[in-house]
Amino acid sequence: MPARITASVYTSHVPAIGAALDHGKTHEPYWQKVFGGYEASKRWIAAHRPDVVFLVYNDHATSFSLEIIPTFAIGTAAEFAVADEGWGPRPVPKVIGHPELAAHIAQSVIQDEFDLTIVNKMDVDHGLTVPLSLMFGQRDPVQGAWPCKVIPFAVNVVQYPVPSGRRCFMLGQAIRKAIEAYDEPLNVQIWGTGGMSHQLQGPRAGLINREWDNRFLDRLIDDPAGLAEVPHIEYVREAGSEGIELVMWLIARGAMADVARGAKADAARGAPKAKVAHRFYHVPASNTAVGHLILEN
Repeated sequence: MPARITASVYTSHVPAIGAALDHGKTHEPYWQKVFGGYEASKRWIAAHRPDVVFLVYNDHATSFSLEIIPTFAIGTAAEFAVADEGWGPRPVPKVIGHPELAAHIAQSVIQDEFDLTIVNKMDVDHGLTVPLSLMFGQRDPVQGAWPCKVIPFAVNVVQYPVPSGRRCFMLGQAIRKAIEAYDEPLNVQIWGTGGMSHQLQGPRAGLINREWDNRFLDRLIDDPAGLAEVPHIEYVREAGSEGIELVMWLIARGAMADVARGAKADAARGAPKAKVAHRFYHVPASNTAVGHLILEN
């Protein structure tokens, strides 16, 4: 039996969320509504626990500086240390990878004409660990462990030029094709992280656009192919300079069954639309909007 993608998860990866978790502030009034929005998610993932999470995120100048900027980088190591982002590593477990599946995906996707950077050693920052904490709850770094293996997939959305939404959507389709060709009955979820609207600098620092964010969520569910055509300038204008992180959500959406391409495209046209298992949106969390969505095949 081959591997299969059963669901996609989308979430913001705000660093202050990690700090609130790590310092026991989740029950403070400011944070209660944020973390309350993930209680249903924790119940859902306990009932739909994956073997592997393919986690799309962006590195925040931790493993990649401006000296080397890969557009797409796949982590193929057996394990990944938690990065020190200037105030010590987050007190969470190291990430255990799946080198065999990661290498298979790299082989397939590169042959499918997407150029990936293969990374055999890298530390992972809040972009990856905060989503794990939100979905699985806080884990002890010594005695605990994340309940599944994780393949980190870093996307450059920090330094222009960044990949287009269309390129990300098509890459998600190629990743699905690769996973479905892996000859082991693995339950795989693909997560897209980052966003939603926010800007960290300049005269528009603190920008949040609720209407645009929620329209993005609507289209991600109902019109992902159309959403993939949105140009970069709209993300910057409507969602702020860091709103461009949302193109990473299109990688996860492109991997869902109802938008498959290639040999399975004909079958996909008759496939049911992805099912919304949970949706959540909240403002503010630090200086950004928090968006969250779970879709099932």
